[in-house]
Amino acid sequence: MNLFMLLDTTTAAGGTASAGNLLTMFLPLILMVAIFYFLVLRPQKKQERKEAQMRDSLQVGDEVTTIGGIIGRVVSIKDETFTLETSRDRTKIRFVRSAIKSVDVRIADRYAEAEAAKAEEANAEEAAVSEETKKDSKKGKKAE
Repeated sequence: MNLFMLLDTTTAAGGTASAGNLLTMFLPLILMVAIFYFLVLRPQKKQERKEAQMRDSLQVGDEVTTIGGIIGRVVSIKDETFTLETSRDRTKIRFVRSAIKSVDVRIADRYAEAEAAKAEEANAEEAAVSEETKKDSKKGKKAE
């Protein structure tokens, strides 16, 4: 059988091939394309959107890892480039944004952690003061 025989809409007996026959012939191909889309293309697009969002939310002070394995802190950001400070020697290297593999520590997260630690410390201090005032009030009542 060759391709022309498959695509020919007339049968050998002179009748016409049914639409169902054509559908059963192309159904596996359509299913393969759909499966390929849902298993490969759609997850890849999701991952690309996630990476683009990560690169767009880059801020000065974030610690990043580049695709080349260089780890450092972002010191400046321009349109499509950023400058990375890599060591105690304050070596600065300029990269394009697409070179970011991952953002390891976000500066906003550091600030949030510092605020949470301060709030926790303040709560602990308040609790200690209230305990102390309760003890003092109990001592005053016993003395009377």
